[in-house]
Amino acid sequence: MDLETLILPAGQAASEAAARTLAAGGLVAFPTETVYGLGADAANATAIAHLYAAKGRPAFNPLIAHVADLAAARRIGRFDARALKLAEAFWPGPLTLVVPKTEGCPVAELATAGLDTVAIRIPAHPVAQAILRAFGGAVVAPSANISGHVSPTLAAHVESDLSGRIDLIVDGGPVEVGVESTIIGCFEAPVLLRPGGLSRERIEAVLGVPLARPPADESDDSQPLAPGMLASHYAPRACVRLNARDVSPGEALLAFGPARLPGLEAAAAVMNLSCAGDLDEAAANLFGYLRTLDAKGPRAIAVMAIPEEGLGEAINDRLRRAAVAR
Repeated sequence: MDLETLILPAGQAASEAAARTLAAGGLVAFPTETVYGLGADAANATAIAHLYAAKGRPAFNPLIAHVADLAAARRIGRFDARALKLAEAFWPGPLTLVVPKTEGCPVAELATAGLDTVAIRIPAHPVAQAILRAFGGAVVAPSANISGHVSPTLAAHVESDLSGRIDLIVDGGPVEVGVESTIIGCFEAPVLLRPGGLSRERIEAVLGVPLARPPADESDDSQPLAPGMLASHYAPRACVRLNARDVSPGEALLAFGPARLPGLEAAAAVMNLSCAGDLDEAAANLFGYLRTLDAKGPRAIAVMAIPEEGLGEAINDRLRRAAVAR
């Protein structure tokens, strides 16, 4: 990546520039009360693929969708009574709620890692609020740093890590909380998925019940069910066959690149992650295409080889998890 990264002081002009950049599929770093986030349009899978690439060594973990208000949150997630109670008590603020997606939820499959839940937060920071209002949609925003580095609490931290990799940094000065949001899974019993900027005690006081603990990490093949939680890997109903060089009758084919495999005409269904062999495009399409092929009820899903480079590393990681024998 070799972008010219613009840095603007927080204000109306910066918020409008951020909204334009997000709408055009660009990446914008901005302050929240917890840490600086790296934002992309939550509905734009290609922009989200670029976000993973910008952070480096990506794994397709679920991302938190940031919205301006509860009405916007309810357009993408379904809130039961407990979730609504927490939202009304602590939003805007350093709390993320994991809830079932709404029917037709616009958040891209890549941002939810192919899951049926979505993680949502309303940040309290006035700069984040101004950007979200100017943009008008949900913005996914993990911490604005290279993967594995310390989370950024100043615009200078973001510049040090991501200059040349993202479009815009909005400098709103130092953040207040300095640790990521607390994440609560609003499942049958509310679960503390990640401790953060809001204490367990305050949350339990509002709920009137203790928070459950997440299940232990099941194996090396597990993937996060939500940000901060490890659980079983995403697996289609159909068996997944990797590095396919041909297609057997009754198999669906998840293709990559321009090559045509022997047996293609007998395939139950065919979808190509990227006819041009573009890994960003392939990442953007991965979860949606797997689901679509699985819904056809094939005998198995054959997957063509994906290069183990750039976003290919994360694509192959998810495909290997999907192919684990069950």
